[in-house]
Amino acid sequence: MHYAEKTEVPASFETALVELEQIVTRLESGDLALEEALNEFERGVQLARQGQVKLQQAEQRVQILLNDSEDAPLKPFTPDNE
Repeated sequence: MHYAEKTEVPASFETALVELEQIVTRLESGDLALEEALNEFERGVQLARQGQVKLQQAEQRVQILLNDSEDAPLKPFTPDNE
């Protein structure tokens, strides 16, 4: 599989995460030839960068939403199960 041809952006953050997990599994197996491992690693770095951008965009959106509703008091989030 040549990733030079597969540079499209995954449909969603979750899809990218699943693909990244699969890449890590293949790399950890140690069964790949050097060129295949390099291609997998390159694709993994690409996915990780795309994921980081998506997370930053989500954080910015949340910050904008919080700034827009200054009249609503904010409290720290505490999950029920902790």
